Amino acid sequence: MGFAIIVAIDEAGGIGKDGDLPWQLSADMAHFKKITQGAGNNAVIMGRKTWDSIPDKYRPLPGRLNVVLSRQKDLELPDGALLANQLNDALAGCKDCKEVFVIGGGAIYEQALAHPDCGTCHLTAVHGNFDCDTFFLPVESQWDLESDTPPQKENGLSFSFCIYQRRP
Repeated sequence: MGFAIIVAIDEAGGIGKDGDLPWQLSADMAHFKKITQGAGNNAVIMGRKTWDSIPDKYRPLPGRLNVVLSRQKDLELPDGALLANQLNDALAGCKDCKEVFVIGGGAIYEQALAHPDCGTCHLTAVHGNFDCDTFFLPVESQWDLESDTPPQKENGLSFSFCIYQRRP
């Protein structure tokens, strides 16, 4: 089963700082929701720290199957969320979904990038450096830029939405 990654990164490959996003971009949040919900019956796979970083009122992310990767075998999750111990187990739990997106964090992205079924990366390129402590560092030689938008501005920040495809 093929799956995609969705991520926002700064110019240094940073994706997070102190367990949170280092920027506030409502356009990026709307883009994330639109892409991951799609026409319905989609799934998002995330690590436990990413799950914990989502405000309680938004968990599980509505309109999508939420799969949380954790080594904690007794982690309690609400209805609409599944627990998996490994990426392949998470993917198996999504076999009936139309599209599957890995949404973070850093260690989960690293596993996803190494997985042969990861074929697409939806990337929000946030222009600037935010002194992050968590990074997303794809091997650029493995990916081709398929499309990108002209830069947009919000909260004094410039950003673009890009789609990359893995080279065969």
